[in-house]
Amino acid sequence: MERNSHLRTTIGEPLLNTVGASRVLMVGAGGIGCELLKNLVMSGFQDIVIIDLDTIDLSNLNRQFLFQKQHIKKSKAKIARESALEFNPNVRIEARHQNIKEEEFSVEWFKGFDLVMNALDNLDARRHVNKMCLAAKVPLIESGTAGYLGQVTVISGDLTECFDCLSKETPKTFPVCTIRSTPSTPIHCIVWAKSYLFGLLFGNAEDDDDEVMVKEDNADDETAKELETLKAESQALKTILAQAGQEGFTELVFNKVFGTDIERLRKMEDMWKTRAAPTPLNYNQIMDITGHLSQQLNVAPESTTLKDQRVWTLPETVTVFGDSLVRLTERLKELRESDPEASISFDKDDAETLDFVTATANLRAHVYGIEEKSRFDVKAMAGNIIPAIATTNAIVAGLMVMLAFKILNKRIADCKTTYLVYDSRGDRDQLLISEKLAKPNPRCYICRNAYIGLKIDTTTSTVQDFVDIMEDGGMTDVEIQENGRVIHDPDFDDNLGKTLAELQLTNGKFVDLVDVDDRKVIVYIIHRDSAALDGEKFILEGDVHKALVQQDKLRKTLEQLKAADAAEEALEAARKAASAPAHKHVEDSDIVMLEEEETRKRKRDGSLEILENGPLKKSSLTEPAHPSELGGGSQQPHAVSNDGVGDGTSAEQAVDVDEVVMVDGEEVDVVILE
Repeated sequence: MERNSHLRTTIGEPLLNTVGASRVLMVGAGGIGCELLKNLVMSGFQDIVIIDLDTIDLSNLNRQFLFQKQHIKKSKAKIARESALEFNPNVRIEARHQNIKEEEFSVEWFKGFDLVMNALDNLDARRHVNKMCLAAKVPLIESGTAGYLGQVTVISGDLTECFDCLSKETPKTFPVCTIRSTPSTPIHCIVWAKSYLFGLLFGNAEDDDDEVMVKEDNADDETAKELETLKAESQALKTILAQAGQEGFTELVFNKVFGTDIERLRKMEDMWKTRAAPTPLNYNQIMDITGHLSQQLNVAPESTTLKDQRVWTLPETVTVFGDSLVRLTERLKELRESDPEASISFDKDDAETLDFVTATANLRAHVYGIEEKSRFDVKAMAGNIIPAIATTNAIVAGLMVMLAFKILNKRIADCKTTYLVYDSRGDRDQLLISEKLAKPNPRCYICRNAYIGLKIDTTTSTVQDFVDIMEDGGMTDVEIQENGRVIHDPDFDDNLGKTLAELQLTNGKFVDLVDVDDRKVIVYIIHRDSAALDGEKFILEGDVHKALVQQDKLRKTLEQLKAADAAEEALEAARKAASAPAHKHVEDSDIVMLEEEETRKRKRDGSLEILENGPLKKSSLTEPAHPSELGGGSQQPHAVSNDGVGDGTSAEQAVDVDEVVMVDGEEVDVVILE
C-alpha cells in the first residue's frame, strides 16, 4: 500500500500536494520539537529545516523520545533528523546546530519558508522568531507547555495578535543585599552562584542585570555601606584570580568566599537578631577529615542518574567545586590567549559550568543552613527550564499540525487558539478549550509598526544616506535607534558621516525610526555589495509613504482608545460614587447611653463586644446641647442602636459613628460626641 494513501483520503489530494510542496522551518528540537518532527514526517511534509543550539542531556530522555542514551552530548537537531528519517526516509530534513538569532538567519532567510513552527522554551528566542516572521510576512505557529498545561496559536501579520501583544511575566528579581548577604531559599543561593560568583570569576558579573538582581532603592546608610563592602570584596576576589593556575589557588578562592567573607558578615550583629548567622567553612579542615574525593566521584556511567539526582555530601561538593574551578579557569585562559576580552557564560548543558554552580550554590546553602539541591534540581532552577510532560507535548504537537493544514489550505480564518487545561478535581468536562484568534493589540510596538527592508551597501553608505532615504519617503527630523542605542537624532548628529558598518548596522539588524510626528517605522538592513544593486544606491522593500499613512491611522485609533479609557474611568468613578452608602440619619430614639464604668463592666462580663469593621462609618446624627438631658453627665462614647431603645430626648449637635459594638447581643454603632 502506498505510504500516503490514508493521508490522501483524510485531507484530500490537493491539500496533500500543497503540504508536500511546502517548506517548513521548525525552531526547537526538544520536548515539543521531537513530537512535532515525528508528526510532520508522518503527515506528508517533505521539506523541513530544524534548528536548535542545544545538545542532548540525560534529563531529556524521559520525554524527548527521538533521543537515546548513546546520543547524550550530541546535537539535538542532528539526532532528531536521524531518528525522524527512520519513520520516513523519503523526507528532506536539514538540521542546523545553531542559534536562531545568528546573523545568517535573516529576514531574507525566513522568507524562504511557507510556515514557521516554534517549539521553544524561552521568551527571548520566541520574541525574536515572532519579530522575524512579522518582518518576513510568514505565518507562525506558536506553542508552549508547562506541566499539564499547553497552548497553541497562530500569528499572522495584520490578522492576529503577535507574541508581544500581551505582556509576559518577567523573570523573578531579587534585592542585591538578599542575594549577597542574607539568602533564605535555595534559589537565592543558585542566583548568587550563577549570576554573581560565576560572572565574577569567569566573565563580567551581572550586578546590574535586571533579570537577576535589583539594587534596593533607598537612602539607608547601612545598606549603602554594605553595598560598598560587597564591592570591595569583589575587588579582593579579582586579585586572587591573578593566581589562577598556581598551587593553592582553589584553597584561596574557597577560603575567601566561604570563610573570610562569611566571618565579616557574622560581625554585623544587627543583621542576625532575627535570623540564624551563617557558619564559615575552612577548606583544609574539610579536606583533612575526608581526604581528596576525586576517586569517589568518578562514578560509573551506569550510575549517572543517581549522581545527578542525589544531593552531594559536603566533601563531595568541595571536591566538585575545586575540580570545576580549575577546569573553567584553564578554559578561560585558553580563550583569552586569542581574545583578551573573552569570557565564559553559564550554560545549563555545559557540564563544567553546571558543576560549578551546583557546588557553589550548595556550599552557600550549607553555610546559611538552607536546603541543598541535587545537580538535577539546580539545572532546572538555574536554567529556568519549564517543566514538561510527554503527553502534554504530544497533544500540543498534534494541534500544531492541524493548524498547519489549515494555514496551507488558505483557511487561516478558521484557525483558533487552543488551550490544554488540567483540572485535578474533575469539575471540568473539557480537556481542550478553543477560542477565536485575537486581533492585534493596537498598542503593540512590534506588530503595529511597518517593517521595511533596505538593501544597501553598509560598507560605503553613511548614516546621512540613511536619513536622506527616510526623509525622501516622508519622514522629518528622524531619530534612529538600534536595540536601544541612539544612532542619530536631530540634536545628535556626530554619526552622520560614519558608515553603517562602522556603527555595526550590518546585515540582519533591525533599526527603529521615529519622526517629529511620532510616526514609527522599523527597517531591517539587507547588506548588498554595490555591484549587486544594479546601479542603484539602495533598494527599498516597502513603501515608506504608505507606512506613514498607516501610522497616522494607527495614531488616531490610539487617541480614540485613550479617550474611551478616560470615559470608562469617569463612568466607573460615577458608579462608585452612586453606590457609596448614604449617611445614616439616626432618630433620637435610637441613642443608647453607656457610662464609662458600665462600659468597663460590660466588656468584662462579655455583654459588650467591640467589632473592628462596622457597617457604618462616619454616620451623621445630632447631640443635645447638654449630655445630662440624655440621662448622664459624662461625654463617654455612646451607642446608636436600631432596637428602639432610647430616652426620647431630642438631639441637635452633630456626632460621628466611631465603631461597632455588641450590647447584650445586639449590634449597635458607637458614636463620639463632638
